[in-house]
Amino acid sequence: MKLFVLNGPNLNRLGKREPEIYGKETLEDIKIRLQLLAENFNASIDFRQSNHEGELIDWIHEAEDSGIAGIVFNPGAYTHTSIALRDAIAAVNVPVIEVHISNIHKREAFRHHSMLAAECVGQICGLGTVGYDLAIRKFLEK
Repeated sequence: MKLFVLNGPNLNRLGKREPEIYGKETLEDIKIRLQLLAENFNASIDFRQSNHEGELIDWIHEAEDSGIAGIVFNPGAYTHTSIALRDAIAAVNVPVIEVHISNIHKREAFRHHSMLAAECVGQICGLGTVGYDLAIRKFLEK
C-alpha cells in the first residue's frame, strides 16, 4: 500500500512558525515518524509539501492516476479558501483525510469552515502532529 501525505502553504515553516500554536516539531520530524509507522505495515508514504495551490491539485490528480490508496492532507490556509482543492478531491476516487495540527474551530472565525471537509472521509484537528499518525493508521489498519 502506498499513501500520500500532502502539506499546504507555510507548513515548511513548522518548528519555527508560531511554536505556541504548532509546536516545535518540524515537517521532516513528522515525515520520518510516519515513514517508520508505514514500514511497520509494509506500506510506504510519499510525503510532500507545497506553497502552491496548483501543485497540490496536480498531486491529488496524480494520486488517482498512480494508484495511491489514500491521502492524508493538511491543506493549511487553503482549507478555508480553496474551491479548486475541494473540486480536485471530488474529482478523484481516492479517500482523503483532512488533518490540522491546531483546532481550527477554536481559532479565528474565518478558520472555522473547511471548504474541503465535505469531500473528505474525515477530519482530524486539534491533536497536534499526532493527527497525522491517526490518519495514517486509519488507512493502514483497514
